[in-house]
Amino acid sequence: MSEHAGSIHTNALADRLAFYLLKKVNQAIRDHRLVEEGDRVAVAVSGGKDSLSLLRLLQVRQHSAPERYDLVALHVQDESQRGDGDSLEPLEAWLQQAGVEYHFLAMDVGQDEPRPLSCFRCAWHRRKALFLTAQRLGCHKLAFGHHADDVAHTTLLNLFYHGRLETMAPRVAFFDGQITVIRPLVYVPEKELVRFARVCGFPLQSGCCPQAAASRRQRMRELLRAVEQDVPRAKRNLTRAVQRCRAAQMNEQWPRCQNAGDVL
Repeated sequence: MSEHAGSIHTNALADRLAFYLLKKVNQAIRDHRLVEEGDRVAVAVSGGKDSLSLLRLLQVRQHSAPERYDLVALHVQDESQRGDGDSLEPLEAWLQQAGVEYHFLAMDVGQDEPRPLSCFRCAWHRRKALFLTAQRLGCHKLAFGHHADDVAHTTLLNLFYHGRLETMAPRVAFFDGQITVIRPLVYVPEKELVRFARVCGFPLQSGCCPQAAASRRQRMRELLRAVEQDVPRAKRNLTRAVQRCRAAQMNEQWPRCQNAGDVL
């Protein structure tokens, strides 16, 4: 048990759900070496169900994990996209109660940059703030709350818009290994996180991207939802297709795909 594991107040149902979710999280961590002894892991916390679930699960895991690691929560806020009734106070109070180190960051966006920001530019600025802060705080791992559904949506995005059978990688190193992005929820379906967040009573942020409803990712979400009505295993089949592509690449039987894991 890590001496840095914070105070976690849960109910019995939340404890049971965390136990089952951690089986998939632990599998991803083992398969891809996502968390290692002595890691200082920065967790990108948007205030949504996925990132708060990730932070809670990684914190619960500290009590039984074979390796010791520290957690730091990082929240990036673009003031121009905050809703009128959206306050950071509930999120900050929750982080304080959880006993985790946290930092709120502002996006460094130039005054001359057109608003609203495109999906690409918004993600670029957020990543920049997260990477720079993680590096400053001595965090060599940066965890994102992308789940199994996100992996499937990204696969469709890359296939339709870029002609590549590629998706989000569970682990990607940047800047010669100075920062490694990890995705411990890649085996967890979104619907399980929805239930977990509801049971835990997370202080979910109401503000969201003004372009989310019309984004390419949202179109892929709607498309996959329609396909799943006839093919319930569609997401699993997409994952298997990518795995076969990677296996073929390893055997030099397939043209090497570019890494498009961060397509938005």
